[in-house]
Amino acid sequence: MFWTIFGLTAGFICITSFIPQILKGYRTKKLDDLSYLLMSFMGSGMFLWILYGIHIDSIPLILTNVMGVGCNILLFIMKFVYSKRG
Repeated sequence: MFWTIFGLTAGFICITSFIPQILKGYRTKKLDDLSYLLMSFMGSGMFLWILYGIHIDSIPLILTNVMGVGCNILLFIMKFVYSKRG
């Protein structure tokens, strides 16, 4: 149980790193400096972590990486939509 909570805490801390970028992008409607390539690699890596988490039956790996992929997709969509406006 300790390691599950430990893993969820570690994952939550990592996921919160997306929040400043999401908020900044939402406020400024600009994500020009955010790379599609970076987001593609991050999303792919997190997806692989999800598969690995399923393989070893690790809730922290699965849950936090699903949330990470969700944040990554949100940023990807925001960048695409905001770049069309300019």
